[in-house]
Amino acid sequence: MKKQLLVGSVLSTVGLASPVWAQVVEPGTQTSGNQAQSADLAPTSEEQSTPNRVAPAEIVVTAQKRSERLQDVPIAVSVVSGTALETAARPSIESATQLVPALNFLKSGTTLNQTIFLRGVGTATFSIAGEPSVSTVVDGVVFARSGEAFSDLIDVDQLEVLRGPQGTLFGKNASAGVINITTKQPTSRPGGSIEASYFTKNEVRVRGVANVPLSKDLLSRVTAFYGKYDGNIRNVTTDQRVNGYKHYGVRGQLLYRPDNGLRVLVIGDYHKNNDDCCAEVIGTGLLNGAGVSITNPIAAALPTPRGDKTRRIAQDLVTRTKEKGWGLSGEVDVPLGEHTLTSITAYRKWDNTEIRDGDFLPRAYVISPPAVAGGNSFNQLHDFGPQTSSTVSQEVRLTSPSQQFFTYVLGGYYSRAKSERTFTRNDVVCTAAAGVPASTLIPCGSAQAGPSTFPTATADFGSTFNNLALFGQGVFHLTDAFRVVAGLRYTRDKLSVFHQRVATGLAVNAAGQPVAGPGIQPNFDQGVFDRYNQLIAAGSTVAAALAAAPLGSNGVPFRTNTSSDNVSGKAALQYDFTPDAMGYVSYTRGYKGPAYNIFFNLTATGTNEIDPETSNSYEVGLKNTLLGGRLVLNLDAFYAKYQNFQANNPDVVAGVVVTRFTNAGAVSTRGVEADVIWRPIDDLTVSGGVAYTDATVDKFRVPPGAAATAVIPALTPLGFAPKWKGSLSANYHVRTGGPLDVYLGASGNAQTKQLSLFAPDPVQRQLGTIGGYSIVNASVGVGDSEDRYRLTFQVRNLFDTSYAAAIQNGGPAGSYRYQIPRDADRYFGVTGRVNF
Repeated sequence: MKKQLLVGSVLSTVGLASPVWAQVVEPGTQTSGNQAQSADLAPTSEEQSTPNRVAPAEIVVTAQKRSERLQDVPIAVSVVSGTALETAARPSIESATQLVPALNFLKSGTTLNQTIFLRGVGTATFSIAGEPSVSTVVDGVVFARSGEAFSDLIDVDQLEVLRGPQGTLFGKNASAGVINITTKQPTSRPGGSIEASYFTKNEVRVRGVANVPLSKDLLSRVTAFYGKYDGNIRNVTTDQRVNGYKHYGVRGQLLYRPDNGLRVLVIGDYHKNNDDCCAEVIGTGLLNGAGVSITNPIAAALPTPRGDKTRRIAQDLVTRTKEKGWGLSGEVDVPLGEHTLTSITAYRKWDNTEIRDGDFLPRAYVISPPAVAGGNSFNQLHDFGPQTSSTVSQEVRLTSPSQQFFTYVLGGYYSRAKSERTFTRNDVVCTAAAGVPASTLIPCGSAQAGPSTFPTATADFGSTFNNLALFGQGVFHLTDAFRVVAGLRYTRDKLSVFHQRVATGLAVNAAGQPVAGPGIQPNFDQGVFDRYNQLIAAGSTVAAALAAAPLGSNGVPFRTNTSSDNVSGKAALQYDFTPDAMGYVSYTRGYKGPAYNIFFNLTATGTNEIDPETSNSYEVGLKNTLLGGRLVLNLDAFYAKYQNFQANNPDVVAGVVVTRFTNAGAVSTRGVEADVIWRPIDDLTVSGGVAYTDATVDKFRVPPGAAATAVIPALTPLGFAPKWKGSLSANYHVRTGGPLDVYLGASGNAQTKQLSLFAPDPVQRQLGTIGGYSIVNASVGVGDSEDRYRLTFQVRNLFDTSYAAAIQNGGPAGSYRYQIPRDADRYFGVTGRVNF
């Protein structure tokens, strides 16, 4: 069944899902650079629910910071409507990955560590001083950290996925692409909606929207939401469900637009999340380094592993994330003759607290001698890591008229993104008491255990990114059919970091020096770093210097900084073969700034600067409008090579598997993609896409101090880059002529296997590979013909296909940890909505 659906999706070549419908942008029309629709013409809640008003060819995007038809933009862009997001598993970027084939997502224990991938390229890191490869932009405001964008996407107009490097217009953290999100704007028509949903396993969502014109020129819109979910995993230790959430928030907008062409938009938003997510199940048995099963008494403390069908954990600390975020932005569009001057000023605050059970067990254990495979000591490892973050940004742009020989966008951008984290790790360690029978599993604190010790450490670390950029992109309209696009961006980056860790309760060696404990390194600060360098200069080995350096601790935080200048850009040729067929070829030079590997267990060997990442990308595309605008078929092929690729690689620090952020050398990605929207009749829409992506290592560079065995072989696939991925959806409005109409919907997505564990060890790569799978969803709704009210029933994962969202090593005794998402099980839901 899985292979049949995947092949069907690929052969159909039909990632747009539930497309966005917008009004036609007439030639010469001046529109805001960030909004696809004017306030007067923006659809109300009722209008956006009836997407058969215009042809698919008239979808409007802002991929080049001006409103243009999708079919006129020489970029591979997938568009997802707000309606499609609202009916997804959860209205979020994670759910959008089911709708856009080139988009993939790394699910982790906290939003801090989750990552977006486009065309197989993304940056997964625990470091507080690394940036994403895929930029997220909401209403013109760049989110400095990808985790900020993983909350609920409510009252969204559309989500554009710009594939490939987009640094010329969107900046340094767009080296793999951009997710450009626009929310629904206030309109001059009073109205709103109320919506409530219930899904099995006790998931509730409520949303309300009110659109209130305060005067002829001053419009307002307020959106509020609430959602809760018990979770899909049973914690047998606490006898409760986990991997659920509780979210609520509000967004308010004021739009002032007098008749003189001035436009002022002020947006404020706030959200608060309390998630007991995402606990990792132990999906495999106990394994040695060769992947062969071993026997260890610790297995008795773990639920029975069932691969991606595992739905139980046994943990005494509930892994969870507490998050609070808010922001305020102001956009001003000022007409200057035929030009438009745009200013976007924003401040964002984002606080995130990670609470994690890192031992994956109900308590600390020890196994009485003799030694057993997988180890005798299973220490408690509990983490608590609050992080505070803030970003100030300012963008200014000048946009020329759209109908002249040379059209252009010129601008400048500044941002300051500051983050600080205080991370505490608490351990419990014990030994077996004398006389206990061999190979007995002993809980620490019991009569059979010796006295427990309690190693602990707290690290305070942070980063500040300062970014200044000047950019411009222009289009030369050489003939009515032939255009040349050229753009440049100058970027100036400054990055500063600090780190200090204080550890207590560690064991000491014969020289009285503290040694690494379970998951905890000794003290680290400026004195430790200086002492390490002194020892190395005197001829000491790295291992000996690391062991002796803690005696140099002076309580002064380690600090370092770097800066980088870069010129990147884009060149493209665009030609209209016919009024309904446009082709383009483009070259893009991408850039992502320097970084550091600043995390809890930092040591002197990990303090090196991570060099900027650069890329050269080539793309050719063909955008076709057929059947009088009812059918859109867009095709593209691409190749991109990344130098100094910034990536996480598995490493072992103080006996705990972590990931090490490094320059991993050269990688490349190439492939072909197709997007289709077809409206054969006014009330039926079919849409979808397919992507073939071959993203691999070209030449791997090992981290400083790592062994030669740490090399990941050439041609190894990059993580979260399935070779084939496709999506397909259909929506049909059945007009009965009676008081109630029927709304039918179906969607599916499928993908081949993908690597989750990007590691040098082939056994780990094999065990860390997620198998191919396919998901089918269906819905049926009833409502009046004008869609003033609707009741919709849906089933997600109709065939109950189980899969893992991520697989990592580092579980007890060589086991592997799985992330199981909500959509890995079949569930049902009902949604009622009233528009007024």
